[in-house]
Amino acid sequence: MTAPGRAIAGDDGLLRCPWALSAPDYLDYHDREWGRPVHGDRALYERLCLEAFQSGLSWITILRRREGFRAAFAGFDPAVVAAFTDQDVERLLADTGIIRNRAKILATIANAGALLALGDSPEDGRPGSLDELIWSFAPKPGRPPRTLADVAAVTPESTALAKELKRHGFRFVGPTTAYALMQACGLVDDHLADCHARRG
Repeated sequence: MTAPGRAIAGDDGLLRCPWALSAPDYLDYHDREWGRPVHGDRALYERLCLEAFQSGLSWITILRRREGFRAAFAGFDPAVVAAFTDQDVERLLADTGIIRNRAKILATIANAGALLALGDSPEDGRPGSLDELIWSFAPKPGRPPRTLADVAAVTPESTALAKELKRHGFRFVGPTTAYALMQACGLVDDHLADCHARRG
């Protein structure tokens, strides 16, 4: 019998983080994406927005609507989203392919503007890109978690990242959301020690 919270063997015999085996969508996301390094402003903007929409919900809810989000938010092109109007907000509030939460929709639009502003004046102390800002908070690798109980929800780095994002005008980016972003985008590797997807 496997100890609670430890890696579990799937039908293929590979050990995985237990949450990965709860749904086929999770299995694919776990094996191919979660915890792998993500770079580029557009890709990180998408992940940031999706993590914000996930706040208060299960990740599977977001994952199953991901293509709907991409369609609704112009492929997460920040230049396009930053120009969204009140009419776009009303359109999004009627879109059943996404989570229809006004505050989160407005945050997504505001975050596109905040991202574009990062590159305006890098010489005045602004980071030149969202990629640069987020990855500057990547901690040094620590001891691999053995069980889910060893995985943090918030860290000093995620708290600092959330504070810095907010300072630059980003919304819906508390320390827990920031840590989920760090996990999803590979700033930290929280695959369990015995998980086959762990990066070494």
